[in-house]
Amino acid sequence: MRIESITRLGSGGDKYSVLFEEGTVLKVSAVQIADFGIYTGKELEEAEYEELREGLEQSSSKARALRILGSRSLSAKDMERRLISKGESAETAQITVGWLEKIGAIDDEEYAASIVSHYSAKGYGIARIRDELFRRGISRDLWDKALSGIENMEEAADEFLEKKLKGSNDKDDLRRATDALCRRGFSYEEARSAVKRYLENLGDRG
Repeated sequence: MRIESITRLGSGGDKYSVLFEEGTVLKVSAVQIADFGIYTGKELEEAEYEELREGLEQSSSKARALRILGSRSLSAKDMERRLISKGESAETAQITVGWLEKIGAIDDEEYAASIVSHYSAKGYGIARIRDELFRRGISRDLWDKALSGIENMEEAADEFLEKKLKGSNDKDDLRRATDALCRRGFSYEEARSAVKRYLENLGDRG
């Protein structure tokens, strides 16, 4: 297979169209042209063409993945989903994620710990934090270690009630506060215990 032409796409961009003699077209960047030694008139065997095509796909996928990571952290599973949604094949996405893990750009254990730290600091309970870990594609075998980093869930519940109730001991306010704690991921027992502590502290202040 012979490369018939290499044409710049648009004005001033770094994307090019590579046309092969049988009509196949590959889109590449200027960096890929240099990396893969692409030039007009180059002859490739079928196996070489397939190797080039796969190499270009993986190169583009890696570049796309790094752009995505430039704006936010992701788990391996989330990155794989994101790449597939952008048009990458499942195989290419898996290869790219493996490469990201190898170079340390994605670390699910570290990411899980950061999620737990963030949401526990915002006063959320275990159930809500587990939901976040699941939603973000973190493997369940990493959950326990990450959750073990939570120092004091009672303190988070107590601080939430102090801000929510602002000294009130009205029954309706207490009920709504209990429900709010449950929605934030605390068990009903944890919420009731927190309300009990709140009332005891309120009595002490009175």
